[in-house]
Amino acid sequence: MRLTRRAGLLLLATPAFAQSWPSRPIRLIIPFPPGSGTDVLGRVLSEPLGRALGQPLVIENRPGGNGTVGTAAAALAAPDGDTLLMISTSGASINPHTVRNLPYNPLTDFAPIGRIGEEPYLLAVTHAGPIRDLPGFVARAQEKPGGVSFGYGNAAGFVIGSMMAKMGGFEMLAVPYRGGAEALADVSAGRVDANFADVGPGRSLAAGEKVRLIAQTRGTTFPLTPDLPPIASVIPGFDANVWFGLAAPAATPAPIIARANAALNQVLGEPAVNERLHQLGYAAFPSTPAEFGEYLRQQLTVWGERIRLAGLQPQ
Repeated sequence: MRLTRRAGLLLLATPAFAQSWPSRPIRLIIPFPPGSGTDVLGRVLSEPLGRALGQPLVIENRPGGNGTVGTAAAALAAPDGDTLLMISTSGASINPHTVRNLPYNPLTDFAPIGRIGEEPYLLAVTHAGPIRDLPGFVARAQEKPGGVSFGYGNAAGFVIGSMMAKMGGFEMLAVPYRGGAEALADVSAGRVDANFADVGPGRSLAAGEKVRLIAQTRGTTFPLTPDLPPIASVIPGFDANVWFGLAAPAATPAPIIARANAALNQVLGEPAVNERLHQLGYAAFPSTPAEFGEYLRQQLTVWGERIRLAGLQPQ
């Protein structure tokens, strides 16, 4: 995206400006609705991160287009440190391969601040339904092409479901939702058969016997749910975690990025925050901005390969 005149003037005043940053509340754009995994993670981090920076983080949910709407809004924001973005797999690794005329470039329109962490998805099915375990899920899907439905609230959930079907040699009906929370609620109500759920919401509904958890998407056993088999135990080679990070609009001054990164890593190192992330199923991965930038490039390639494997084309 083009560097605006305002951004150019800002760069001329970078040293003094960066020293005083932040001087007012910071807008944190979350490109998914309340209750989504990205939203829950952003709310867990917003209070301690605001405390570390000395200004509150005000969450702004901007859902739509599998993360496209909010991510594009962040790309267009002034590069002055007053707008940050919860960037994730859907917006930065998947949409560039699946959305025609995407209004942003994840590698050039953002300044990476730091990686936050990653998690697998949990495969949740209707608790009162006929599917009891992973082999039963695969068998039913193979016996009834298109007879098993999965709801998804983001691009990652759609790609993971499509990848599972392609690798498993069956068809599933994909049902779109505004966010993962809505999709999981319809699994609980029996309106769709399955959802690839974030760990926290999935475990919560399973504890109340609203859904049944039958597998997880990581290629090996997930320590937080050791009783759940990896999908790879039935579909060899299947492996898919999702990631989350913090970014700012491109051309945001380097001193601001450095301070935001230091604050983020400080927060991720706090025992209380780390424990809360662990409870929600996230493994924290502090990084430098440069390391996170390289990770963004690597994940763009990894998910491009998965999308091709799933046989998906840009829409």
